[in-house]
Amino acid sequence: MPVTEPCRPRNPCVRLEHVTDNTELRIAVIGAGPAGVYSSDILLRQLARTGEGLGLGTRARIDLFEKLPVPFGLVRYGVAPDHPSIKFIADALEKTLDNPDIHLYCDVEFGRDVTLDDLLARYDAVLFATGAVADRPLAIPGADLEGVHGAARFVEWYDGYPMGARRWPLDAEQVAVIGGGNVAMDVARELVRDADDLRVRTDIPDNVYEGILANRARDLHLFVRRGVAQAKFSVQELRELEKLPGVQIVIDEDDFELDDATIEKAGKDKLTRQMVEELFAIREMAEDMEDDGDVDFEGNPATKRYHLHFNSAPVEILGEDGRVVGVRVERTSTTADGVMHRTGEFTDFPVQAVYHAIGYQPAHAPGVAYDDRRGTLANEEGRILSQPGSGDVITRLYATGWAKRGPVGLIGSTKSDALAIVTHMLEDLAAAGNGGRIASDRDPASIDRLLAERGRSPIDFAGWKRIDAFERSEGAKEGRVHKKVIDPDQMRHLARA
Repeated sequence: MPVTEPCRPRNPCVRLEHVTDNTELRIAVIGAGPAGVYSSDILLRQLARTGEGLGLGTRARIDLFEKLPVPFGLVRYGVAPDHPSIKFIADALEKTLDNPDIHLYCDVEFGRDVTLDDLLARYDAVLFATGAVADRPLAIPGADLEGVHGAARFVEWYDGYPMGARRWPLDAEQVAVIGGGNVAMDVARELVRDADDLRVRTDIPDNVYEGILANRARDLHLFVRRGVAQAKFSVQELRELEKLPGVQIVIDEDDFELDDATIEKAGKDKLTRQMVEELFAIREMAEDMEDDGDVDFEGNPATKRYHLHFNSAPVEILGEDGRVVGVRVERTSTTADGVMHRTGEFTDFPVQAVYHAIGYQPAHAPGVAYDDRRGTLANEEGRILSQPGSGDVITRLYATGWAKRGPVGLIGSTKSDALAIVTHMLEDLAAAGNGGRIASDRDPASIDRLLAERGRSPIDFAGWKRIDAFERSEGAKEGRVHKKVIDPDQMRHLARA
């Protein structure tokens, strides 16, 4: 019996036929990081729950395309290797991929190996879950000097990104990091990490271990433009700062003089309150470290110092002969509402390298409009637009994660994003009629033939498991759980062995 679809904004009332055969919906997802994998899982769950009522049936085939030879995106290549939660997140993502309704196509790049037209011919909807690959530019004088580095490239190096640098210059004894978020905290921490401790606890490859072993950094300065109560650090990041072997934390007491309005404002938000409480715990720790004779958290003599500066806005990177020699910082003040004011008080800090972690720029997708102002694919509530702000929705195209909202939020926040986008997608497919079966080419093997014709040999889930097994076996030889492979050709060889 036909059913009438309720009226919804943007969608007219239409009559749909319940799907009674076994023909499945076909969905393409671009990006096999947390956003793409979470969305795939949620889509299958939501379809099983609501598909019959929407007239869509309860089955779907999801093909997940990833340009790298391995899945997991941000979890594998965008988070510091010493985060203890990484393993648990990766394990959860892997369990999702081990699903017969989800088909992994790694080493397949959208725009190069498959186009938007290719996908629209074969899939009823396309979901972009692409991440961020470039740094937001540092717009102060001296940003082009030798010795200035964006966080994204450094993160690629220490995470063993397949197309990243294999060597990194770590010859500066005094280093500055600019930024008030978790990426800045990650970068700063890795710049003062003990190489042997990092090797034992993480999956870093040999080239990263050797680079950090030779690191000459002795003083690390982290500059946060606003105050203690306006930083964007997670409590987990701060607790990792508290347990760095051989590192003394140094703070400025003036940074922790908060007025009543700021304390009241911070107390209204649970996460902010927890962050501020942890920062005050760090202040006490820093005082104890100094009183005990410049020691680390275990009371051992410190060989490195980590200077934490708030209300400190770098305004110029100083250079000589084209190289960094210092950074000029202006003292700021911050209101309880987070409004920053300049004071005109400047201090020059001698440093030989500067890292900026002030935000990423999510990747473009060929054939999809980009919103430069927001730093996202042009979208409205996850529906792709023909142009930014136009309101003209391109049917069957969606965005989630950083592609939708920009590089903000923790990994877990992608789940709520995914649920909203999946809900929109299923509603739109229902409103399209024919049970949402829109694509003209419904042969599941069609995409495999197309890729073969173009000389591409995707790495599937079984291939990834072979890579993972090798990494575990190499790690076991050194008493470690895992040791990353970083050469993409070696990954391909292992996957197809």
